[in-house]
Amino acid sequence: MNKVIDKKIGIWMDNASAHMIEFVDESSSKNVIESEFTHQEKEHSLSKNENLMHHKEQHLQAEYYKKISDAILSFNEVVLFGPTNAKSELFNLLKKNHHFDKIKIQVEQTDKMTNVEMQVFVKEYFSK
Repeated sequence: MNKVIDKKIGIWMDNASAHMIEFVDESSSKNVIESEFTHQEKEHSLSKNENLMHHKEQHLQAEYYKKISDAILSFNEVVLFGPTNAKSELFNLLKKNHHFDKIKIQVEQTDKMTNVEMQVFVKEYFSK
């Protein structure tokens, strides 16, 4: 009888970065995905044209969510947490995509956190 390995990950995210904290047997490892839409990119685009900036922001945000989504596919259970609505935007995109139907995804509102606080949150969340 094959035992399915339960892979769990916590993702603290805002619109600029996603901290991927994998939960493995009471410990965790971390990886970060950054959005390409930086403050400098916003200023540069705004100086040209607000419509162009908005289009570029949407394109880069979609790429950012795609990178996170691709990473999530190898997990059974995911908690998206953080201070902004980015986690809810991503959650709504994932719910529309049938590739994520078998993955348990939860969303939790949290404040800004240090790296240590993120790791503690993920450990406590999946230890329940």
